[in-house]
Amino acid sequence: MGLGSFDCHNGTIETAQIFCSLNVPYKNGFMKVLNAIHDPVFTARTYNAVDRFFLNLIKDERDLPFIHLTLKITFTLIPLAVLLFVVPVFSGLWWAIAAVHFFISNFMFKGPFGLMLHCTSHRPFFKPEYDWLNNYLPWIVAPFFGHTPETYYSHHIGMHHPENNLEDDESSTMAFQRDSFRSFLAYFGQFFVRGVYDLLNYLNWKNRSKLARRAFIGELTFAIICGGLLLLNWPAAVLVFFFPLFIYRFIAMLGNWTQHAFVDADDPGNAYKNSITCINVKYNKKCWNDGYHISHHVRPAMHWTEHPTFFQKTIDKYAQNRAIIFDGLDFLQIFFYLMNKRYDVLAAHMVNLNGTTFADDDDAIALLRYRTQRIPTRELAFAE
Repeated sequence: MGLGSFDCHNGTIETAQIFCSLNVPYKNGFMKVLNAIHDPVFTARTYNAVDRFFLNLIKDERDLPFIHLTLKITFTLIPLAVLLFVVPVFSGLWWAIAAVHFFISNFMFKGPFGLMLHCTSHRPFFKPEYDWLNNYLPWIVAPFFGHTPETYYSHHIGMHHPENNLEDDESSTMAFQRDSFRSFLAYFGQFFVRGVYDLLNYLNWKNRSKLARRAFIGELTFAIICGGLLLLNWPAAVLVFFFPLFIYRFIAMLGNWTQHAFVDADDPGNAYKNSITCINVKYNKKCWNDGYHISHHVRPAMHWTEHPTFFQKTIDKYAQNRAIIFDGLDFLQIFFYLMNKRYDVLAAHMVNLNGTTFADDDDAIALLRYRTQRIPTRELAFAE
């Protein structure tokens, strides 16, 4: 089967020619069949002089789009942030800069940057001889998006993946009713108030003291620098650092909640039964195939361009485990429908692999409802 191509220079996507001969009719005609996948894969291309310079620095040519994104952020968002500290506060020019900064930070770069940081946490960005450059994203760029240095890596690599959303994962969704917005607010509140404290306790408990030290130093450094900037110019400090901190931590928890909203209580450690996959969404083109969360937990170090192919090659595993695959819905849309208990809409976007994974929409809805139920753990579950 042929693959489509992903142009790393301009980000265009050609339709991936990945097909399954699974066009089996359904009992009620609503659920989806698995046809073409339009998510990005890699195809080599001709590079210009600037590309070739950076290709000498990075480990994998498939990550060249990360260079392009990093340069855009470095020469747009960061200078705008600096201007907010030097332009007279609350002047007309300050508000204009603030509006542009807010737009490009939250609507252009926040998602792509967050998932670039995710990818480069799993796979080092730069070659060993240029290892010092690997500090640029988490220490220089990340704070402008609300990431305190090192805490993302320590949380995601040091805790979330080893624990796989199970009981010892401090960001586990298991103890919560996962179609309840009230439960989500409790989940987010718990993380926002004591997330770093819980992370440090976990890392020390697991004898991962180096990661704990990195997270503590990153959190403390962020607090000291931003505290000083508050004294220098509090409106700019709030807009540039503290507001993104709140937004990022809210979005991060919303994403993790949705990615692990459907968990099989009888097999919660099975990635095919505690995660979901989203295919054929713009989000995958913008955020480096992040919708493939099942395969990411199956093979955390797999390159982001390989997920559509791996998904196709291992489709039988998805079918055997009655994996939840949404075609045409991204995580934010799934969260919205889940909070409104629109299981009918969710089921209509599910892929019925082999035409036999689910008998009909009612069967799919029953599975969705079952996998959102609170799962008892050692910790006291939050009541409704």
